[in-house]
Amino acid sequence: MRRYIAKRVAHAVFIMWLVATTVFFGLRLIPGGPVRTMLGQEATPQAVSALRKKLGLAQPLYVQYVDWMMGLFTGDFGTSITSQQSVGELVSAAYPRTLSIAVVAIVIGLTVAIATGILSATRKHEPVDHAATTAAFLGISMPAFFTGIVLAIVFGVHLDWLPIVGYTPLREGVVPWFKSIILPAIAVGLPYAAAVMRMMRSSLLEVLNEPYMKTARAKGVGSRVRLYKHALQNALIPVVTVAGIQLALILIGSVTVEIVFGIKGLGRLLVNSMLDRNYPVVQVTIFLVAAVMVFTNLVVDLTYTVIDPRIRVGETNE
Repeated sequence: MRRYIAKRVAHAVFIMWLVATTVFFGLRLIPGGPVRTMLGQEATPQAVSALRKKLGLAQPLYVQYVDWMMGLFTGDFGTSITSQQSVGELVSAAYPRTLSIAVVAIVIGLTVAIATGILSATRKHEPVDHAATTAAFLGISMPAFFTGIVLAIVFGVHLDWLPIVGYTPLREGVVPWFKSIILPAIAVGLPYAAAVMRMMRSSLLEVLNEPYMKTARAKGVGSRVRLYKHALQNALIPVVTVAGIQLALILIGSVTVEIVFGIKGLGRLLVNSMLDRNYPVVQVTIFLVAAVMVFTNLVVDLTYTVIDPRIRVGETNE
């Protein structure tokens, strides 16, 4: 088990180094740059040269790269080119907002997906199955920003139940915090729930038709015991995979949803920084998003070994 975990952790570290390197050099391949963005195309070469030197962009590329990598290890993420604020402070201010939306969206998504997936699979071809399947297709088809706009119009404008703009920190109270993020979380969580629900339904149907399940039924094992003790364990393996991969939907969806609801989270910070060619902020923001994805996949891999120990054995014997 230790060897398996060490191998997965080493792979995750390599991926993070690859992401950091690709982002660093990829940004500098994009035409234009922060200096031209700040000074405009009419700026004189002298002004451009002076600002490049001031921002540290006149240094050789390999020196900038080494500084960037060393900063990651020491926790020094640099300074924003446009605002001269610490990148760490900017990210720290935005991160709780995106994290709040993401966590609530995942809780909503997984709860809805697993419950409706089980219900749909055990009531195959019944009205509840058709309704759940139709809802899943709608959830997958509608982008998060559109769902967010509809929710804001219905629950914010017409019913006036929930705020539609801004974010309330958790320290100001659980209820105000929850009210400020529930609509964005639902908008982001519904497409996630739809994708996971489809996999939950198909995986559970496949397991329920396995010969050992029919044998258990022939021996008189109750339907609840067959479902919750025998079927769900095997059906959850592909669901865990899809749930981990679909986490990208949460992160991508939060970018547009934060704009719709006027929340200054990581998504909005990333978009504004990319428009300004603000290299330090873009690099750290993308690195953090990638870190969440890599960590999630690491957890998914380790979760496999808990659900089905045969996977770990197979990996060790390779």
